[in-house]
Amino acid sequence: MRLLVVVGIVALIWLVGLFAFAHRVRELTPAEDPAPADAIVALTGPSAERVNAAIRLLEQGKGQRVLISGVNREVRRRELRELTPGSSRLFNCCVDLGFEAEDTVGNAQEIAAWARSKGYDDLIVVTSDYHMPRSLVEIRGQLPGVKLTPYAVSTPSLDNRHWWRATVTARRMTLEYMKYLAALGREGVRRLSRDTPSSDTPVSDLPAEKAPA
Repeated sequence: MRLLVVVGIVALIWLVGLFAFAHRVRELTPAEDPAPADAIVALTGPSAERVNAAIRLLEQGKGQRVLISGVNREVRRRELRELTPGSSRLFNCCVDLGFEAEDTVGNAQEIAAWARSKGYDDLIVVTSDYHMPRSLVEIRGQLPGVKLTPYAVSTPSLDNRHWWRATVTARRMTLEYMKYLAALGREGVRRLSRDTPSSDTPVSDLPAEKAPA
């Protein structure tokens, strides 16, 4: 009986968290006009709208450069340019393509390497609304201390207000919520391991205990 109570409490907490997550996703759009940052990063996805939004922000002077992370290796720069708005001059001078990332973790690693190489510590992050919370967790894990400003792109097929009424949208929101929890858990473990002194740490490097008064 006690086990059933515990399971019920855990399930309730999980369900409340899911709806809180969905509410957070809904609040991300429409995105507010961001303050200028060092640069803009866009995580590629199922549509070109993420990339288009990043290019529009570049045209508005919201960043010095754009990184499009997770570009398909078979896509050529010219082909991508033809699919995006704006001037060819701006695209050619100020847009970098990342071909290494294959998932959100890879996006974060690719973005971190690019930002460090450029000396950027203030980024605007462009991705889909449902994908934004997890993306921020992953990027912050790779770039601690860097300012991240979310600029979420609305997902037309995702009815954020009544997402639970359709199987497709309920599945997408639930799956993304589970991935988000996994990312939080992984980052929590990483921080704990980072803060815990190694058994190989010399005694002289550990903080000395205060002598009793």
